[in-house]
Amino acid sequence: MPNKPIVAIMYDFDKTLCSEDMQNYSFIPALGMTPQEFWHLTTVFSEKENVEKILSYMYMMVTEAKKKGIKLTKEYLNNLGKAIKYFDGVTTWFSRINAYGESLGLTVEHYLVSSGTKEIIDGCSIAKEFKAIYGCEFLFDETSGEPIWPKYAINYTMKTQFFFRISKGTIDVTDDTTVNLKTHTRRIPYRNIIYIGDGMTDIPCMILVKENGGKSIAVYQKGQKDRVISLFDDGRVNYICRADYRSGSELEKIAKLIIEGISVTEQLIAKETELVNK
Repeated sequence: MPNKPIVAIMYDFDKTLCSEDMQNYSFIPALGMTPQEFWHLTTVFSEKENVEKILSYMYMMVTEAKKKGIKLTKEYLNNLGKAIKYFDGVTTWFSRINAYGESLGLTVEHYLVSSGTKEIIDGCSIAKEFKAIYGCEFLFDETSGEPIWPKYAINYTMKTQFFFRISKGTIDVTDDTTVNLKTHTRRIPYRNIIYIGDGMTDIPCMILVKENGGKSIAVYQKGQKDRVISLFDDGRVNYICRADYRSGSELEKIAKLIIEGISVTEQLIAKETELVNK
């Protein structure tokens, strides 16, 4: 079907689709450290050297791996993605949501925007579900295969650029020209974008999406509703619900209602255009 309306769902990763920071599952244990020890070390380094926190964790990954004799190649990082454990229902979520959108005459696309390690995400079982994955990347030496520089780093405010990239269809992160061009037509209207995140680090994106007519959802783990309730009370998100992606869950019901609303809006706009052009 030509010109089928598109719905874009943007996701955070850590504590949104899985319950822990992705490094906690197997990378940090391989260092012989606990997550608390590694992240404390990262914070201390960041504060001491006045280094941005995302760059700090990337630096600590490289230096601590070297200390332990771990060759931090792209293949090694990809393999770490296999250990990630998702919230209930995540692995079947995408096909269910896609099918529901299709039943309403819509195409649903999924985009991942994370401050985590892209090479780890690329190796996880759900990587294939995303039209694009954005995360922190390393530049690898061609000879040794090990990191020599941060290729790309995404902090919490930098996530907001992907709202505009996804809307315009400019998903190549090296394209700084097209994404800044003024345009009257967008591949995906702002109102057709949904953002799903877990809390404070997602606030800039949540507000941006909500204020531009899209919908923002803050998810929380069982027993941790208090971590996101203020986001709803302060008007920063449209909805809060448990990170339960199973069929029939509250999250699925909300997502389907939003998609249904988008379908109705698109049909009304199409009818208005039809009447105007008669």
